[in-house]
Amino acid sequence: MSVRVRFAPSPTGNVHIGNIRAAIFNWLFARHEGGRFLLRVEDTDRERSTPEAIRTLLDCMAWLGLDYDEPETYQSQQTERHLALAETLLERGLAYREAKGGGGECVVFRMPKEGRLEFTDLVKGRMRKQAVDTQDFVIVRSNGTPVFHLANVVDDIDMKITHVIRGDDHVENTFKHIELFRALGAPVPQYAHLPMIVNQQGKPYSKRDGAAFVGEFRDAGYLPDALFNFLLLLGWAPGDDREVLTREEMVERFTLDRCKSSAARFDLKKLIWMNGEYIRRLPREQFTAEFVRRVEAAGLTTDGTDLPGIIGQMQVRTRFYREIPDSCAYFFTEAYAFDPKAVEKRLRPAGVPELLEEVAAAYAALPEFTPDATHAVLNSLAEARGSGLGALVHPVRVAVSGLTEGPGLFEMLALLGRDRVCARLRTVATRLRDHQL
Repeated sequence: MSVRVRFAPSPTGNVHIGNIRAAIFNWLFARHEGGRFLLRVEDTDRERSTPEAIRTLLDCMAWLGLDYDEPETYQSQQTERHLALAETLLERGLAYREAKGGGGECVVFRMPKEGRLEFTDLVKGRMRKQAVDTQDFVIVRSNGTPVFHLANVVDDIDMKITHVIRGDDHVENTFKHIELFRALGAPVPQYAHLPMIVNQQGKPYSKRDGAAFVGEFRDAGYLPDALFNFLLLLGWAPGDDREVLTREEMVERFTLDRCKSSAARFDLKKLIWMNGEYIRRLPREQFTAEFVRRVEAAGLTTDGTDLPGIIGQMQVRTRFYREIPDSCAYFFTEAYAFDPKAVEKRLRPAGVPELLEEVAAAYAALPEFTPDATHAVLNSLAEARGSGLGALVHPVRVAVSGLTEGPGLFEMLALLGRDRVCARLRTVATRLRDHQL
């Protein structure tokens, strides 16, 4: 039996990470099994399923590399088929008409009333429910439109879906859907329900917790492979301690028995770390292009700088793209901003202006302005002052960059060049004395 799976989103707005995670799991399962991954757009909500929403969905899938193996289908185009099978169920006595709310007659599906309903979930294990605890449910509304339950099952039948991989909020629906499959005389697919994504408090992850839509992560500068990898690990384990995997490794390792049944906690710090890992692995030319684009978009120019050297230092420290302009503006402008906390802690103490001028004088006298030479100067000054090296390193770093973090200080100084470093040290010393900083 050839595996056939589908991703069946309702395009009613931005694409939530919970939905796209289901797409990722389906895609990987199909690729691992040598099967087919299909896209079915469940666009029956005509008011919210706009062309813009559908384009957003398709763009997000393309960005993440979620290619599908057959042309996408649209549920709204199958309404006649859905209603025809509803009539079949009525004719066989497996459904009945009933007036609901004074708005006309609905079509209601009959659920079994005796015995036990059960199925084996490929993630959660054996699921059971007493038939007496179930209720008949509407499959066609009084306005003549099919309900999700009917449309979903009929489309799965027509698409010959073998496995349904979706969120565990559909577990209760699955009992209904299996009975519909049986009533329509169709093979029942295997089901796998993925754990819910939750926040740090264990509640369903939502917009209130931060970015929740795929487009938000893309706009913030996250790499598609990083987000793909991160979402995969929300409910799945590769079988060892590795967390960063290539797409090929994911496909090779992906099996449903490695999916977890417990809730998956969204950890933003881990995503940021993972994004940094992927950025560090980018080809240098790819990172350079994005780096320059971000810097120039911030109104900065790279002219007259050692751009390859700066790139070499920044690529290994960049966690996500939106950090780039603020983290390295001092390389490209003399109007760089100072972190107020850094100024207060590192530049305000007594004697700092004199220290900065002393360092500037020593640097100006160096035969060569190299990382080793600038390091040796600060070591000598620290020894002469009877202080630790940090007492000099921190004020110098803040003075020349405005920040407390960044590339190694001495590598940074070499990239800035002697003239700029010395001028900045003296300027900051003067500003401190004049209470202008």
